[in-house]
Amino acid sequence: MSSSSSSRALALVSLALLVVSPFLAHAQTPAADDVCAGLATDDACHNVPKALRLKLIGIPTILVASVIGVCLPLFAKSVPALQPDRNLFYVVKAFASGVILSTGYMHVLPDSFNNLNSPCLPETPWRQFPFTTFVAMLAAVFTLMVDSLMLTFYNRKKKGHDAGAPVPTTSSSSAAVANLESPEPEAHWHSHGHGTALGRPGDTEAGQMQLRRNRVVVQVLEMGIVVHSVVIGLGMGASQSVCTIRPLVAAMCFHQMFEGMGLGGCILQAEYGTKMKAGLVFFFSTTTPFGIALGLALTKVYKDNSPTALIVVGILNAASAGLLHYMALVELLAADFMGPKLQSSVRLQLICLTAVLLGAGGMSVMAKWA
Repeated sequence: MSSSSSSRALALVSLALLVVSPFLAHAQTPAADDVCAGLATDDACHNVPKALRLKLIGIPTILVASVIGVCLPLFAKSVPALQPDRNLFYVVKAFASGVILSTGYMHVLPDSFNNLNSPCLPETPWRQFPFTTFVAMLAAVFTLMVDSLMLTFYNRKKKGHDAGAPVPTTSSSSAAVANLESPEPEAHWHSHGHGTALGRPGDTEAGQMQLRRNRVVVQVLEMGIVVHSVVIGLGMGASQSVCTIRPLVAAMCFHQMFEGMGLGGCILQAEYGTKMKAGLVFFFSTTTPFGIALGLALTKVYKDNSPTALIVVGILNAASAGLLHYMALVELLAADFMGPKLQSSVRLQLICLTAVLLGAGGMSVMAKWA
């Protein structure tokens, strides 16, 4: 499953929500409509020209911050201290994973609560059932299912490719037997920096399995990041409140840079080719600016307090939060902390835990403004 097919599926889900949500909001009363209209217009910070200027500044600023964040791990490959098997790489990745975890818990999930519990929505059914946590739970389970099925697909594809490979000739088989029988030094089997032995079929297969898993992680993680980035950008582009936009631009730059570092580290470990790396970088970097531009284009139509917008954005935020929680805890943090690199060093574990807390804490502080 590619990133393009994931985005098409996401578009279909969003379209279905847009069609269904007006019927779910049919019980809205005129009094509530007046209240919601007041929420949109009685803002002391309402300044259309100044808000437009800030949004036009925010688009290139967030774009540059996103590119820098996601490209840093890729370009740092030439720096020996930031190789994927070095301690510093694990520390930086732990910090970025903390940012992603905090994004889900401190930014995306509370936004979904605010949307789906808004007074602009009818009490039945939106305030009689915890839709936010329900959707987040389903999204986490769905992410597990997609993660597992994609890995199964890749493994079967690999096995089918291996089954179709030509059988070794007699001479090569004889040479292999001769090599096994010859008493070569054990040093020839040792790995050189990546923890994978060279020449052993089992170890080679384990390395290929890990590589396929890394590629699944990249695709699923990027899908979750793209969802909430577009939603945030859309809300920012449609907003006319200077007091909302000004801190949001700074918060989004911080958020995109460090979230991009986490994604960039995963892309580096996935060992994609140049074209695929460029596509993933472009897709990540442009989603938030695209959301802002879309919000600007839909300013006259899109009202963030309308029932349709609240339902669609609230459900997408909840789904994105569940996906980010799963990816941050299971695929990023647990995979590294339970892996051989960190398990072999208590000191490195403590440093990485500190990095996680710093990343999550810094992103949590940003929740005050965004």
